[in-house]
Amino acid sequence: MTEPVASDVRAGRGGRASRLPYAIALLALGALIVAAWLGRDRFEPVVAGQPAPAFTATTLEGTPVGLDQYRGKVVLLNVWATWCAPCLEEMPSMERLYRELAGHPFEILAVSVDDQVDGSVPSAALRAFAADLDMTFPILHSAPSASGSIQRVFQTTGVPESFLIGPDGVIYRRIAGPTTWDSPQYRDQILRLLGEELLGEE
Repeated sequence: MTEPVASDVRAGRGGRASRLPYAIALLALGALIVAAWLGRDRFEPVVAGQPAPAFTATTLEGTPVGLDQYRGKVVLLNVWATWCAPCLEEMPSMERLYRELAGHPFEILAVSVDDQVDGSVPSAALRAFAADLDMTFPILHSAPSASGSIQRVFQTTGVPESFLIGPDGVIYRRIAGPTTWDSPQYRDQILRLLGEELLGEE
């Protein structure tokens, strides 16, 4: 009578042991779900029709700048780098558009993702680049290694990549690669975002 009892005890222990991996897997899955819920904002796609995520970059003087400072304006957010030839191609059209819409609530924020040099923002290189192209719109910097870099926040896939953001903070257009920003299609969309009354001023 003792052997069947011993056999039953072993079976019971084996049953408990076999359930252990499932319990661990369920706990791990639960932890992943909680982590995903807590960081859900980071997993939302950055696409047209969605609010633009908050970000902070720095001016060439080292002053922090955030998108919230431009609420109420139409913002062309351009992610670029000095070593990027296509960036060089599109920036003259950005400058023409910027000058054409001077006086309107419109801003271009060109955020460089160049690496830091000797632990500091490569301000001299960025200033030289801007001077060579005669750029007058704000040049900002976001270190690619930073946890809150513009590339991570906006989930960019390369440079240049641009986001047209309305006065309401919503992304109305996302463009990967260079484009001609003062062409009628973009200019007209920006004017519509600025308000219909501006169309009559053309």
